[in-house]
Amino acid sequence: MQVALFVPCYIDQLYPDIAVSTYNILKKFGADVYYPEKQTCCGQPAFNTGYFEETKKLALKFFRDFKEAEYIVAPSGSCVTMVKKLYAELDLNENQKEDWLNIAGKIYELTEFLVKVMNVSGIDGEFNSSVTYHDSCHLLRELGVKDEPRMLLNSIKGLDFVEMEKSEVCCGFGGTFAVKYADISTAMVENKVHWALESGAEMLTGCDVSCLMNIDGYIQRMAYPIKVEHIANIIWKAIENKNMQ
Repeated sequence: MQVALFVPCYIDQLYPDIAVSTYNILKKFGADVYYPEKQTCCGQPAFNTGYFEETKKLALKFFRDFKEAEYIVAPSGSCVTMVKKLYAELDLNENQKEDWLNIAGKIYELTEFLVKVMNVSGIDGEFNSSVTYHDSCHLLRELGVKDEPRMLLNSIKGLDFVEMEKSEVCCGFGGTFAVKYADISTAMVENKVHWALESGAEMLTGCDVSCLMNIDGYIQRMAYPIKVEHIANIIWKAIENKNMQ
């Protein structure tokens, strides 16, 4: 099984360890993973701000960069949604639509791919912490991914999974929304962190680094005693912990 690794902008520029963890996890479960080096942004920031022609250029480049891939996997529900769903709103001609449908049929978020395609039923690892989970909007509402990350987390030895109240409520990031409507965004992330703290968990995780960055920023400003970690890092650390025993 050959997998092309798609690394979104935030991860590439700010959290490259998540990309490394994703690569290692896919390799661990038997995938032949490679990284198309010419890849760039999927165009979501431009799309969300109304720059549709600029987004189209990036979409066409994405088609070229990943055309030959058997599968495409990214540790980001948001960017996978952009490619899989929102490219449909661009002004594509018939040939370009065919290219998009080819891509859309083989791109997956990491946990979805592990469970639905690689048939991973659990993680043979150990991670001693209580963890709660934030459902990011695109992953849950557009891709329908809810049970897969929970199943993987619950399978890890030593990990005490705790559901927080209103895990499905938006964290307030929304890309440029957080900039244009900073006061509303701050109130939303304040609520999200409140529910996370009420859960009693030592750590909050999720599948989208943009949400986690927003949540963690508020946590650090307020000096709250809860850590934030992407699910790919938790899974890989759990596997490494087990290997060290």
